[in-house]
Amino acid sequence: MDSYSHSVSDPSSHSSPEMYVPTVLPTAPTISPPESADSRGPAQTVPAACLNCRGKHLKCDGSSPCSRCLSSSVECVYVASRRGYKGPRKGAAPNPNKRHASDSDSPPSVGGESCPMLLGAPVGGTPIPPALPTFNPARPVPDMPMTAFGTPLVTNNLQLYRNPYLSAGNGVMVPVNNQMPQKSIPEQCIDAFYFYFYPGHPAVLPKADIMKIAKERNVEHLLAAMRWVGSLYIEIGPARATFFEETMRLLYAPETPQDGFLVQAMVIAIVGLDGCRQNEKARDLLSDVERIAIGLGLYTRPFAASNGCGNPRLEESWRRTWWDLFVVDGMIAGVHRQTNFLLYTFQADVGLPCEEHEYLSGKIPRPMYLEDFDDQLFTGEDREFSSFAYRVASIRNLGRMMHMPPSSGFSPEEIVDKVESYLSNWRLHVPKSKRDCLNKDGQLDEMMFQAYMINNACTIMLHQPLSQLDSSPAREVTACAPHRDVASGDNFNLHTRHIITAACAISKMVTYNVPIMTHTHFFTCVLTLSSIVHLSKWAAVFLLEDEEDLREQIRLNIGALNKLSSVWRAAAVAGSQVKGVAQEIYRSRRAQESANPHFWDGYTQEEIMSSMVADNNIMSEISLLPSGPDGVLPPS
Repeated sequence: MDSYSHSVSDPSSHSSPEMYVPTVLPTAPTISPPESADSRGPAQTVPAACLNCRGKHLKCDGSSPCSRCLSSSVECVYVASRRGYKGPRKGAAPNPNKRHASDSDSPPSVGGESCPMLLGAPVGGTPIPPALPTFNPARPVPDMPMTAFGTPLVTNNLQLYRNPYLSAGNGVMVPVNNQMPQKSIPEQCIDAFYFYFYPGHPAVLPKADIMKIAKERNVEHLLAAMRWVGSLYIEIGPARATFFEETMRLLYAPETPQDGFLVQAMVIAIVGLDGCRQNEKARDLLSDVERIAIGLGLYTRPFAASNGCGNPRLEESWRRTWWDLFVVDGMIAGVHRQTNFLLYTFQADVGLPCEEHEYLSGKIPRPMYLEDFDDQLFTGEDREFSSFAYRVASIRNLGRMMHMPPSSGFSPEEIVDKVESYLSNWRLHVPKSKRDCLNKDGQLDEMMFQAYMINNACTIMLHQPLSQLDSSPAREVTACAPHRDVASGDNFNLHTRHIITAACAISKMVTYNVPIMTHTHFFTCVLTLSSIVHLSKWAAVFLLEDEEDLREQIRLNIGALNKLSSVWRAAAVAGSQVKGVAQEIYRSRRAQESANPHFWDGYTQEEIMSSMVADNNIMSEISLLPSGPDGVLPPS
């Protein structure tokens, strides 16, 4: 599983879970367990008595443990003195057991007598923030969750307690007695939400902000939705069903205010339900949240300022809420073909979201708007739009395709050409800095990832009906949408080239060196679209010049769906269907060879053996892939 696991038999039990802790500073003093008498060298002291002797105002011999603690059978703990060590007393005989301040194993002083590492010292220095994760292609990316924006998990069972004399900003943890403050299951779910789900749908406030607001107003419905979706990524036993029921109850509770926070909660729940294949519930919730958002005027320019309480980050959150709802509405309409992308028909004039680092830092620039985005080429103004803005523009092209009127007077070919001009223009005008889905720090830009994902999915949906690539071999792949029948033709045409290119581009997106779980759930359905094209091509042509590449793309797609299936039931079903079709195509190819004695006429022995070995290899690998789990569905 691509997530961290907790075996919890009782939701109220918190014994030895994996915990999040702030980054430990390298100069923080730690207490090592006492060594045995055999391995311990000559007794050494520190420039302070142990805590036990200090509390009783008794002389301490500095041993570890000291003789008094040893005779009393109590734990012997040393910490540095708040006054610091000023060297040996003048005129005093040197004590060979004393540790001198210049010894190399002495903790280095930070800030002199005001060192925040020293017990009881006044804390006046600048807090050192936790280290943020950076992209390093040479280092494996952990598949375990992290707290919002970078605090890593402790992967062992080391228990810690927080030094009460240190400021919360420093976050230094001192290991003593193998004890640490335990995080509850709801807190772990919130952390999983921010690590896994939030990058794909970054509309809610950062964790610290939303927790602060939770103390001032009723946002329990939002926290409930975050807990339930976060619980999908970790093993928490029966608590998951409880979180789901609480989420659905609070979303429709009379005391729940109908505000922007409710819209955020409902969007989170919609994505979770859709990923769990509760599509009808997701559509019902989508219909309700569209009505609420439109009634609130969330799509209008004044809403953010009127409801932002003078907080620029909250204002930005409202803008993101509308546009994330807009994207989710479009994705559900596009991949399932059951709804009609209602929000596309509203003339929204809300500002476009800013870049992610600007949002997280709180340095929110003046928002730009869709008209600015559309006119940038003609105004001559050198403006840089956010990745979120390109994501919005990409899903808007899907709306243009879906709402192209049949009675417009254009032939099907002309309609396709018109929509393709939108898709091509989007690709052509993406700035160079955003063409590889990586941000300036070398980390994956999830918003651009989704923008390209949507563009490639639109290309397949647009051109597939005219492609002449027979889709009947993949007719059983219906996990995301009903089968679309495409009649075969004698030759591949321009539309075939479009869908094959887009399908290959989608498969390539699997190779980004990030935990695949951090992508939006809708990547499942886009991978399924790509797989249908690959399988149709594999079935249509027996010997292909690029067959090795095609096999690799099928492997990538099935492997990615299998990985996603550990969280999303939709991926488990889609992966199983794709795997079944691949096996059926393989058997069909073998049957053609057996039934036709002249099947291999014109091919060399090397070509025959190469094709047979390649097919056997891919089927062996596909057959070994496990099926996805069944335990991710919410209660019916």
